[in-house]
Amino acid sequence: MHTSINGFEMHYQVAGAGTPLVLIHGYPLDGTMWQPQVAGLSHRARLIVPDLRGCGRSQATEPPYTMDSYADDLRALLDHLGVQRAILAGLSMGGYIAFAFYRQYSQRVQALALLDTRAQADTPEGREGRMRAAETARKEGAAAIAKGLLPRLLSPKTLERQPALVEQVGQMMERQPVNGIVGALMAMAERADSTGTLAQITCPTLIIVGADDALTPPEAARQMHTAIRGSRLEIIPDAGHLSNMEQPGLVNQVLADWLSRITAETA
Repeated sequence: MHTSINGFEMHYQVAGAGTPLVLIHGYPLDGTMWQPQVAGLSHRARLIVPDLRGCGRSQATEPPYTMDSYADDLRALLDHLGVQRAILAGLSMGGYIAFAFYRQYSQRVQALALLDTRAQADTPEGREGRMRAAETARKEGAAAIAKGLLPRLLSPKTLERQPALVEQVGQMMERQPVNGIVGALMAMAERADSTGTLAQITCPTLIIVGADDALTPPEAARQMHTAIRGSRLEIIPDAGHLSNMEQPGLVNQVLADWLSRITAETA
């Protein structure tokens, strides 16, 4: 499905019924990364799966983008769908967007699931690396970004034992529009530090991280868990940065159990 939001055409998928659960994808990916969850959880929630601005089948407007603009896009999508409150689940950059959304629209967040992400802003070296990657994307295209990033996204066991998944992730990255890649890199480089937001989060919060995540390692997840009162932490074995794709059965089981607890408490 498509709708016009904040001056661009957004593509999104809706599956299932019940409590709205928005699945926010990471960089440089699109909503199809959540297909294991659409297949496994649509009987438990109303899944809303957008392609963010400049990603997948959504329109790639000219950069710059910001985490706040991504959050505004999601708010407009929820308005379009008539959803007043939702559970937000964000992986990697999707987690950064979830933090931005919570700061602006906390009254619309029923619960948060933070997957393979972190609260800290980029270091100066990290920002510089984002800018170099943006220049690479402009000059060499999405394939160059995919080639450099793919080995860091997945665990060693995934790279060795799941060639079909490795190919799927690589193809997903290669098809992303250059404007979207550049916009996302700039947004991540300039994003606010969300460390101070953690203590302000009062809704139920689930934190999931791959045990072999090299980009946002388990220690970053533990820090969030310590800072968010009442949060739940799950470390997924044999998974890297894309835990939901590498170990979909385990992640779905964790999400399903958590969703059941939330809906029981609010029934």
